[in-house]
Amino acid sequence: MTAALTMRGVRYRYPDTTDYVLDGIDIVVQPGEWLGVVGATNAGKSTFCYAAMGLATEFFHGRLIGEIEVLGTEVRRQTVIERSTRVGMLFQNPFTQVSGARERVDDEVAFGPENHGLEPALVKARVAEALQQVGLSELRDRHPLDLSGGQLQRLALASLLAMHPELLLLDEPTSQLDPGGTKELFEALSRLHAAGVTIVMVEQKLEAVAELCDRVVALAQGRILADGTPARVFNDAAVQQQVGAPIYVRLAESVGLPSPWPTTFETAVRAFNA
Repeated sequence: MTAALTMRGVRYRYPDTTDYVLDGIDIVVQPGEWLGVVGATNAGKSTFCYAAMGLATEFFHGRLIGEIEVLGTEVRRQTVIERSTRVGMLFQNPFTQVSGARERVDDEVAFGPENHGLEPALVKARVAEALQQVGLSELRDRHPLDLSGGQLQRLALASLLAMHPELLLLDEPTSQLDPGGTKELFEALSRLHAAGVTIVMVEQKLEAVAELCDRVVALAQGRILADGTPARVFNDAAVQQQVGAPIYVRLAESVGLPSPWPTTFETAVRAFNA
C-alpha cells in the first residue's frame, strides 16, 4: 500500500535565510492515520504542512533537500494545482480561505470542482455530500461572510472535501475559533477520519491531540523530538519540557501518581479512581 506521506532526510530553509526550518525529517504516514504534529513556536510545524502540500518549493521557493512523496508522487514532480485534486490544506484563518467570488455557501463549495472541470451533476452531488459531512446543509443558501468563525472554517473544510481528498493537511485549524467552533470542527474531522480520510493536523490544543490522534509527532527546532502514540509522546520528559503535555499529565504528576501518566480524560478518570 502506498504511503500517504513520506519524507526522507528532508531539510528546508526559506529564501534569503541560512537556518533550516526543517532539519532532517524522516517520517512515513500511512493511509487512514490521524497524525498530530505538536511543538513550540518556530518548531517547523507549519512548514511541515507547506512542504507536504508543495507550497514550500512552489510558492515560497526556498531550498529543499531530501525527498517528499505525497500519495506516491514526489512533490517536486507535480504542481500544487494538480495535487489539490487529492490533497487539501486547511489554514489557520478561515476568513482567508473564502474565494470572495461566491454569494452562497453551496456555490463557494462548488468553486473548486467547477474550476477543475467536473460535470455540473457531479459538482452538485459533491457539494451536497460535503455540506452534509460538515453539518452545513441547512445553511447552503447563506452568504459565506454571514457565518460564524466555526461555521466558516467548516465551510473551508467542505470546499476541500468537495474535491474528494485522500489526505488532509491542517495547520492549526482551531487557533482562531471559540470553544463552540472548535468542537464543531473536531466533530467534523472525527467523522472524516472514521470514513478513512488521512489527516495530518498541526494543533496547539494538546488535550484534543491526545484524544483524537492515532499518532503524535513532536517537533523541536525542525527535528523530530518524539514519534509514537499520544500516551508515549506526552509521557516523554523532553516533550514535556520543550512542548508541554495535556493537563491530565500535569495533574497526575502533581498528586504523585506513578507514570506513565494519563493523557486523556477517560484514562485520567481510570487512573484517579484506581
